[in-house]
Amino acid sequence: MKNIYKITLLLSFLILASCGDEYLNPVPNSVINSANYYTTEEQLETAIINMYDGIQGTNVLEDTDSDKTHSVQYEYFITEMRSDNTRTKASEGEAAEFENYSIQTGNGIVADYYKSMYNIIFRANVVLENLGVASEANAPKFEAEAKFVRAYAYFNLVRLWGDVPLIDELIKVSNTDKQFTRVPSSQIYDFIVSDLQVAALNLDNTHIFRASKRAAQAMLAKVYLTRGTNYVEAQQLCEEVMMSGATLQINFKDIFYNEGNNELLFAIGYLPDNALDSQNFSTEMLNAVGRQSGLNYVTTEARAALDAMGGNRTLYSYRQDPTQPSQYQVVKFLPNGDANLGIAPTSNDPRSAGNDWIVLRYADVLLMHVEAIMAGQTSTSAQAALDSFEQIRLRAGLTGDADGVITKEELLDERRVELAFENHRFFDLVRFGVAQSTLSSFSTDNGYSFTATDLLLPIPQREINLSNGLLTQNPGY
Repeated sequence: MKNIYKITLLLSFLILASCGDEYLNPVPNSVINSANYYTTEEQLETAIINMYDGIQGTNVLEDTDSDKTHSVQYEYFITEMRSDNTRTKASEGEAAEFENYSIQTGNGIVADYYKSMYNIIFRANVVLENLGVASEANAPKFEAEAKFVRAYAYFNLVRLWGDVPLIDELIKVSNTDKQFTRVPSSQIYDFIVSDLQVAALNLDNTHIFRASKRAAQAMLAKVYLTRGTNYVEAQQLCEEVMMSGATLQINFKDIFYNEGNNELLFAIGYLPDNALDSQNFSTEMLNAVGRQSGLNYVTTEARAALDAMGGNRTLYSYRQDPTQPSQYQVVKFLPNGDANLGIAPTSNDPRSAGNDWIVLRYADVLLMHVEAIMAGQTSTSAQAALDSFEQIRLRAGLTGDADGVITKEELLDERRVELAFENHRFFDLVRFGVAQSTLSSFSTDNGYSFTATDLLLPIPQREINLSNGLLTQNPGY
């Protein structure tokens, strides 16, 4: 399945320009461009694969061009390390700005991720612009796949930056201001919902490493929960996924080390020992191995939560650093394995790791099912919510809920330990309405400087400069 990330040399050359200053629609610099390359369905399929290559991002081993984007490989900085789950080992450099809430407008990691998401949107828009070369049978599926990917990128953007530019087409010379005009979040969410509805309608459940019907349904349910609306629809979407054939893995470790398993709804595949298709983020979570090693280390607070209610998940969530026992590392994506845990290395060189990145999995859907029922106050479905909640706890080797009544705090705590270090915690805190109180307390306890304005990231200063002032900055920066 991971071989889908192989794309033609010709298309790679074409898209390379999209990583520069005009990455939303680069000015063509050769006779081959996105407007005239795609003349057959087979050629268009290379553009579809290229969307996932954009999500995959660039391993630093092949990063010889400062304009290359790292996409999901940088995501833990701006999600997990801005929560109470992880931190840096040494509190140094740009990475430390995330843990102590002192992010600068020139932070290169923030700029990289922002640029990555718009590069993915550009790639999706290329597919949508060229649907005319697809057969009548395949065009709806290609459209659905591109809209799922575009919605994925916009969902990340709107949750992290709030109002952002809405690019729903390839930028023309006549409408370049569009790429720098921030649009209200409500409009961005409407656009995401529309794209995901098309995706859910026209996809099937063939793939894990590409868009699928149930991945679109799960993401749409999370969008509804994030907006605080459509709780009944969110519940129904979760229930459709629950009837789709997805299952929990019996052994928690297998979620991460039996790749392509049936708990996964959407994952980003990586190939080991291949600079073009491997990832480096796993290495950075180790000590003195990667270029910026010692990142995404586990906080005291996250360890306490896992120790208290992680059950059999704890062993495969964090471990003591083998070379620095006072520190603790994430276990879910170890590139060099751990013989004591029965985990084999995923590559010969940990810097070119083959660990896949999981975007959506079935356990997340079960817990969203509980959330939708609780938020929608559908008391007639209380038993269904309890059943979903207890499936997660029983798989973890724990007993069912003690009193049969799930509280908001219990659900949030369960999500924390089940999905620890998978980049959900920050978004969960915001969605549950407790981010400000939780992170303020965490900040005070650790001598950090969190304020309410830290719930959004700064618009990269580079983008503001390129816009000649048209792109405005978020408050507090």
